[in-house]
Amino acid sequence: MTPTPDEPALELPGLVRDRVKEGRAKAAATRARKAAGAAIAEIDPVARVVLDLPLAHLDRTFDYAVPVAMAEGARAGTRVKARFAGQEVDGYVVERAAASDHDGTLMPLRRLVSPEPVLSPAVAELCRRVAERYAGVSADVRRLAVPPRHATTEREPTPPAPPLRYDPAAADRAWAPYPAAAPFLAHLRNEHPPRAVWGAGPGDDWPTLLAHLAASALAAGRGTIICLPDHRDVARLDAALLDLLGPDQHVALQADRPSGLSESPAQRGPHAAELSGPAKRYREFLAVSRGERRIVIGTRSAAFAPVHDLGLVAIWDDGDELHAEPRAPYPHAREVLLLRAELEGTAALIGSFSRTVEAHQLLHTGWAHEIALPRTGLRERALIAISGASETALARDPNAPGARVPREAHDALRWGLERGPVLVQVPRAGYVLRLACERCRTPARCRACAGPLELTGPTTPPRCRWCATEALDWACAECGAKGLRAPVVGDARTADELGRSFPKVPVVSSSGDQIRARVGPEPRIVVATPGAEPVAANGFAVVVLLDTWWALGRDSMRAPEEALRRWANAVGLLGPGGRALAVGDPGIPALQALVRWDPEGFAAREADDRREARLPPAARIATITGSPGALDDVLTLLALPDAAEVLGPVPTRDDEAERVVVRVPRAMGAELARALGEVQRLRAARKLEAVRIQVDPPEI
Repeated sequence: MTPTPDEPALELPGLVRDRVKEGRAKAAATRARKAAGAAIAEIDPVARVVLDLPLAHLDRTFDYAVPVAMAEGARAGTRVKARFAGQEVDGYVVERAAASDHDGTLMPLRRLVSPEPVLSPAVAELCRRVAERYAGVSADVRRLAVPPRHATTEREPTPPAPPLRYDPAAADRAWAPYPAAAPFLAHLRNEHPPRAVWGAGPGDDWPTLLAHLAASALAAGRGTIICLPDHRDVARLDAALLDLLGPDQHVALQADRPSGLSESPAQRGPHAAELSGPAKRYREFLAVSRGERRIVIGTRSAAFAPVHDLGLVAIWDDGDELHAEPRAPYPHAREVLLLRAELEGTAALIGSFSRTVEAHQLLHTGWAHEIALPRTGLRERALIAISGASETALARDPNAPGARVPREAHDALRWGLERGPVLVQVPRAGYVLRLACERCRTPARCRACAGPLELTGPTTPPRCRWCATEALDWACAECGAKGLRAPVVGDARTADELGRSFPKVPVVSSSGDQIRARVGPEPRIVVATPGAEPVAANGFAVVVLLDTWWALGRDSMRAPEEALRRWANAVGLLGPGGRALAVGDPGIPALQALVRWDPEGFAAREADDRREARLPPAARIATITGSPGALDDVLTLLALPDAAEVLGPVPTRDDEAERVVVRVPRAMGAELARALGEVQRLRAARKLEAVRIQVDPPEI
């Protein structure tokens, strides 16, 4: 420590010396603030800033003084650095104001990170509403909305979009099979916000139909956001928009975007090496933020895209679990888009081959109208049947009810192979995932770790799925038998069996890390797991659904709905005049709905069942997970409505954690969210033990 002229040089203890240094640093900071305060902006000298702080009780705006040097650049939506609690924190300017409600002297902004406005007022308000809806923190939502900055990309100009060449009548022709689509398109072009739930029919080219909607909105001077489950669906819609509108009319926003979407290598220019990474994503985000692109497609984060003059928000296959954000505050893309439609007065469309209970609720309340095919049009598109459902089929194959691949399925595949490729959907990937005793059906377990045994190929010995120990001399511990059977078979074993049944036909698999995007029109058998089905050039001639019992046996309240969604997505890949066969119990309601192609009626019955059981969407629920002591703190602080029910606590898979379910009538959902948000603020302020709160989780 260097002495000043007025003080002697003393050897101070370490603790005292550190405190003196800290005091002098604070004094220097105070002098700097005073010096900066003398040079603040004359016009709108106050910046209201939201800071990237994960604490709920600090989830609000803070006022800072705007230095003269930042007067031009610190606009609404720009990134800044501000000092808070002795640290430099990232934040965004929400607005500039002439005065502040704070009585004291305002601390000035520390630094303008970038003059580029990346958080539009509409998106900032959407982030706040989403955080409120899910009892979360706005900073967590903003991380989903605004991608990380790429400084080099930010300095590049964005080329304008080429002139639009699109005939609006083309949308009318594409949507002609749907009578209710005509008024939807008319209102969309007249800037009247229509809202609809669209049930696509078998064989529909849904990417082209969605592309026509986006083009119609663009022709009317409005922007569009379309959210899709994964990058393969994004690639299909990307190709449809390129064919319809040409390049540079839309962008695809997704965190895991593969290279090569939208542009060929020649079109990408000098930045081809970086276009598939963060720079590409940020460049496309800036093109939207600057107003040069008004059509945005992508995965769930695209719901927050800052599209100018937004006129339409749409989501495809809203029942897919990929639309649910796995990070706090766990928003669902469908709910984000519906909130945005309300905030910005836009048209909204929910489309899929199936129907979720949440989409049915929108129809039931009158919030949306239905767009569906007439029943006569459905019968002409595809023939769907259940194996062994007729007396004739049972007479031809009496063993059909107990067979995994009955004779009727082989006949259907043989018929389809004469006309093109066929699809076989199986629920699991792998070869033989589980083994059991052939005599007493006891599950086969590893002697070393008690893990389940599996087969990885036709010539490999059984091995443990947990420790990979081979079980060459396995014998059943219950009956002593050495024979094994396969109660759960994967796609690789199915492909092996079908290859032996049809030796002259190519058999390909699509699952796991080896997913095929497309197959040609040549005859072949494609064995795929749900969600990994490729697209055939002219559609599949036949679709066979195997092991339907497995999808229905999941431990989930959404098991029947999810099973029907997976089956309908596979049947949706049929070509004109195609056929579908489901191997399962004809008495299962989900299979009956598939055969009739009645996802609307099935969703209505599911909604009635949930209404009786007081389950979502008839009720609003929240789950609170944490240690027993943390749950006690939450329940003590939680001020619930009178009609609320607290269920639990019950143990979770984590031995040290428990879970509580809070249920309220649907009309009190906003009150529940506010009560949980207040608990989050109190917990953060008192530094209590963390808990996990999920509002309307996909699973209970």
